Amino acid sequence: MTVSTERTAVTTSGDTPAGSAEILRRTLRRHAAGVTVITVPGPAGFTATSFTSVSLEPALVSFCLGLTASTLTAVRSTDRFAVHVLGAGHTTLARQFARSGIDRFAGIPWTESQDGLPVLDGVPAWLTARVTLRQRVGDHVLVVGEVESGGGHGAGDALVHHDGAFATPVRLPPHTGE
Repeated sequence: MTVSTERTAVTTSGDTPAGSAEILRRTLRRHAAGVTVITVPGPAGFTATSFTSVSLEPALVSFCLGLTASTLTAVRSTDRFAVHVLGAGHTTLARQFARSGIDRFAGIPWTESQDGLPVLDGVPAWLTARVTLRQRVGDHVLVVGEVESGGGHGAGDALVHHDGAFATPVRLPPHTGE
């Protein structure tokens, strides 16, 4: 059996952050990430691929938002947020919430919860969470929240971002063993 060990090493010293940032960008282009839209009262919202689970007990999730983001003030001033997991048919929605200088909610069906939290209609899955931590980390703000509720229709292929473009995952055949 032959195992390929082909790899290209790129290193940088600790005193060249631009080099480190380029390594991170190049590496993350190879990492497929689920596409979500985060919303907060206002309404305000943005497209994010930084959403992730943190803990099951308690049920915690997180996302990161850049310090220069137009929605940062709204995110910093709220105690709740909603996460909407997008499906393959939601590329237009993802692009709309990624644009600056527009009404991101224009033409988008959504429902306002009792406390003003916008919940997008028709997405495969969504959840709401109460903020438990907001922490500046580098050039971003990390937001952690405890899950309160959720829903969605649960159907269809996921929307992912990979190598600078939207895509959908392809199921691989089950492993049959050797």
